Amino acid sequence: MRNTMARNAFLLFASLFFYAWGELSFLWVMLLSIALNYIFAIVIDETHDTPWSKLSLAGAVITNLGILAFFKYAGFFEANVNQLLQVTHLGAISFKAPPLPLGISFFTFHSLSYVIDVYRRQARAQRNPVNLALYISLFPQLVAGPIIRYHDVSDQLTERTITVDKFAEGVRRFVTGLGKKMLIANTLAGPADQIFGLPTNELTVGLSWLGCLCYTLQIYFDFSGYSDMAIGLGLMFGFRFLENFNFPYISQSIREFWQRWHISLSNWFRDYLYIPLGGNRVSELRVRLNLVTVFFLCGLWHGASWNFIVWGLYHGTFLGLERTGFGKFISKLAEPLRHAYVLFVVMIGWVFFRADDLRHAWKFLKAMFGFAHGATGYYSVPLILNREVALVLVLGIIGSTPLIRDWLLRPPVSEDGTPLKPIFSSPMVAVARVAFIFTIFSLAIMEMASGTYNPFIYFRF
Repeated sequence: MRNTMARNAFLLFASLFFYAWGELSFLWVMLLSIALNYIFAIVIDETHDTPWSKLSLAGAVITNLGILAFFKYAGFFEANVNQLLQVTHLGAISFKAPPLPLGISFFTFHSLSYVIDVYRRQARAQRNPVNLALYISLFPQLVAGPIIRYHDVSDQLTERTITVDKFAEGVRRFVTGLGKKMLIANTLAGPADQIFGLPTNELTVGLSWLGCLCYTLQIYFDFSGYSDMAIGLGLMFGFRFLENFNFPYISQSIREFWQRWHISLSNWFRDYLYIPLGGNRVSELRVRLNLVTVFFLCGLWHGASWNFIVWGLYHGTFLGLERTGFGKFISKLAEPLRHAYVLFVVMIGWVFFRADDLRHAWKFLKAMFGFAHGATGYYSVPLILNREVALVLVLGIIGSTPLIRDWLLRPPVSEDGTPLKPIFSSPMVAVARVAFIFTIFSLAIMEMASGTYNPFIYFRF
């Protein structure tokens, strides 16, 4: 127990130092969030089954969402109100929107998970402020997730072990994530940004689809790579976090896609919003309305922009449609056709996610379907699709399936979990795995040292 307390204190110091290094001016926001939620949760715990408990929960939810809304959505609100005032010929309001604190969406959702879990009696209030501060600020998952629900790790905050096997597993997972980010996501970010940055009258059908494909793989390997690194670092420190991605691009429906994509966010909205709204226990019309509501908020969570809102509503609409005859029709299609349907829907959605605004998204989609004004520019598919990009696209497509994981990164098993005899002898397989991880690590370090393009998609969330 004492060792765990000492490790927690060290990790908390490291986490606060990590956050201060990146954004010292907003460290106070996270510390304020920690202090307020520490107090709210104790009041909720001590006054359980009384009106004070509900009142404290309401205060905690309003406070957390209020902080998030002020920093993340105040500027968006001002811009839209001013557009409305301009139409009505009234004077515009003047408000200087504050900068967005790093990782505010993630640590706000962690805080909400904590107070709601205490209210539901899924966990007791944490009396040790160091443990609570560590849960909210733990640096491996602070900036880009995954979103960790408090009841999933509450026991690990007070008692966990670090073993050689767990540490080695963490190293493998971290290096895999680093390779995803540096070798695939960053390589594809260049052509994706290049194509999305072109004037729409210079886009051809081929160019626009190439840009969409590059971004589709970029965002998966960028975000899943950061999640792998966070999970790997957690294992090195004795924490076991839940998976955040499970090869979403092999899905056979949009519902399955959201069971595999950003799992921690999907689970958070399911447990703390969708189920309280009634989940599947209400009328079919209400279920569809709940899905659209949840994904409207999911889109808004990703950013203060109409692009994200439309993206969320778009996915919510398809989830609702899949509960109708349309879903039955899709389920009867051959597996390759179901897979093609999912990829088509998801890739169209990524255009809204990536484009600068709705007008840009609409023009880009028109180009994808042959309604562009015509190619008048210098860029073409052969110019952007060089050997390096083509190779990484192939590797990305293969890497977005379980093939590499099942063949090389872990021992093969049968459907009931029984280990299967590998093609090669066990020592050879072990050497191959070590060589594979070492190669990924070496190449990723070389990419970092060369100072190549290194965008961070989820910094704004």
